[in-house]
Amino acid sequence: KVTVMATRARFDVDFIEELKLRRWARENYVPTDGRRRDWHPIILEEMDRRDDEFQTGDVSPSYAAVA
Repeated sequence: KVTVMATRARFDVDFIEELKLRRWARENYVPTDGRRRDWHPIILEEMDRRDDEFQTGDVSPSYAAVA
């Protein structure tokens, strides 16, 4: 798993923007075969996380942890 701090550094977005992208990804979830590869990497990463949740059966809401 990628930590939030590592994600921000890797994609050069601030914390608030990252949260907005992740929220958008969850609210506008698209199955893998329908995703556009030109979407922001954080959006794709969050949709991949959602895929993992569907596979493990853990589809409860997930929230950002504050360190």
